[in-house]
Parts: sequence; C-alpha cells; structure tokens
Amino acid sequence: MDDIIFEQRTDLSQLNEAVFAITNEIKKVIVGQEEMVKLIVAAVLADGHVLIEGAPGVAKTLTAKLVAKTMAVDFSRIQFTPDLMPSDVLGTSIFNPRDSNFEFKKGPVFSNIVLIDEINRAPAKTQAALFEVMEERQVTMDGQTYPMAVPFMIVATQNPIDYEGTYRLPEAQLDRFLFKINVPYPTEEQEAAILSRLHGLGNSEIINSISPVLSAEQIAIVRNTVKKTLVEEKLLQFIAKITVTTRSHKSIFLGASPRASLALLNAAKAIAAMAGRDFVIPDDIVYVAPSVLRHRLLLTPDKEMEGVTTDDVIKQVIHSIEIPR
Repeated sequence: MDDIIFEQRTDLSQLNEAVFAITNEIKKVIVGQEEMVKLIVAAVLADGHVLIEGAPGVAKTLTAKLVAKTMAVDFSRIQFTPDLMPSDVLGTSIFNPRDSNFEFKKGPVFSNIVLIDEINRAPAKTQAALFEVMEERQVTMDGQTYPMAVPFMIVATQNPIDYEGTYRLPEAQLDRFLFKINVPYPTEEQEAAILSRLHGLGNSEIINSISPVLSAEQIAIVRNTVKKTLVEEKLLQFIAKITVTTRSHKSIFLGASPRASLALLNAAKAIAAMAGRDFVIPDDIVYVAPSVLRHRLLLTPDKEMEGVTTDDVIKQVIHSIEIPR
C-alpha cells in the first residue's frame, strides 16, 4: 500500500527551523529531558506559561535560562521567598520631589521571559499579584495599566519534596499555566553523559555556550503560524468531551475549566506544527493532555489516600472516551 502524502496548506519551514535551532542550542548543555524541552518550546509557540516540578538538581532552572538565552529577548529571574511582597515583583510608585509626583518604577516581572524560582515559597498575597499579568499580559497600578512587552512568558519552578516554608498555589493561578511539567531523574547513562559533557566544558560558563537564534519578531511570526493549524470539528468535540468528563468523574473533586479546553487546543496545535503538520491529529491531544490537565484537577480525598495520581485519572478519562479517527 502506498504511503499517504498530505499536502501542506501552511508553510511551516520557518517554524521548523526555529524549533530545530532552539532544541539544538539547548542540547549543547542539557542531556536527556527531551520531553521537558519539547513542552517548553511548545509553550513558547502556544504563548503559554509553564510550571516545572522536579527534585532539586534536575536542571529545571538551568533549562529555563537556556531557553531564554536562545531568544534575543529580555530575561529576568525572581527568587520567591516567604517575605516577598507584590511590589517586589510588579514594581512600586516612588515620589519624585523634583516633579512633585509619583513615578511608577517597574518591577522584574516587566520582561519577556520571566523565571520564577521556587514559586510556591511566596505567600498568597504575592501569588495573587501574578493573576492579572499572567492572564491579561498587563499590570494595573494606581489606576494606570501597563501592558507587557511581546513575547511575555513565565517559567516557574517548584520542588515537590520540600514542604517546609512553602504555600500551596491557588487553583486560579495554577489554571493560568499552560503546562505543568514533571521532571524525572536522569538515567544512569544520561547521568554519565552529563558528567562527561560538563567535564568537557571545563571552567567555561555553561550559559555562554548558548547563542540567541530567535528574535521577538520571529517568535511572533511562528506563533501566528501555529494559530493557523487546522483542527477538525470532531477533534474540537473530543477536547470538549475530555474536559467535561473530568467534571463528573467519580475520582475528581474539581474538574477542568473551559480555559483547560483552550489550553488543550493551543497546545495540540503547537505539537502538530512542531511535528511538521499543519493539522492536528488525536494523538496530539492525547500527548498534551497530562501536562495540560494534571495541575488543574483536584482528586477526591479517598483517591489521594489510596495514592492515585492525577495522571492515572487522566488516563482513565481518555480511555473512557472514543478517540476520533
């Protein structure tokens, strides 16, 4: 049987070159963690924020910094601590005696790529300060609205093990992250490769081996390409079925919101484009579903006591739905 050849209706050459260039630069330093890198790049294309969770030392922060370094855009890092105030993130108004008025001094969140390290160490008041900027890409202070530069992306990290001095992230904030990426430990072979790679670099700065390969203008172009990815009506219904099923599943206390449906759609489009297709297939949706949904669902107390994970329940939800072909 002859292979079926699909005719491309959208030119994906520039997007594929961008993805290849970013991935190649990151691979100069990072060994393994292909899924984390793939999902972060997909989030860049889909204009979404990312929450990375993993044990200390698995290159969460380093990967985020490397991704930012591959783009010729501004980067800032904020270390969240229990005493951090909203003004430390957003900025504050300072009185200017020369002009006898207040001037707004922008905080570190006013950047293109913002790395928030250990995001769950700041209290609820500081977490709430991120709600507007994450969803609406703007900050309102003293009656004035300050739009963020394009692109704007938050990459946050958290440690799932250490609960001393941490705060649970509000559900409304978690819902604003496109992906939650769980980062595992490397295999023995990967660990040996990491040692060899870093030993080969000697005393040189790791970050200096990465070069910018994408400008802000190019990011806007590839994002626009992703938006044009075709999605059939039956796949839109499949996405809706997944999210609606989570709201009535016996193991789930809090199901996914309509924002989760949009996240599934946008993430699937990005993954399809990265695969060189200008159309989404069911496998794209199934692939992104765990990363899109795992932080948006709350399990019932009895399931948590049994040690059931949200990923287990997401698999059950997808298996209970007929996948369109």
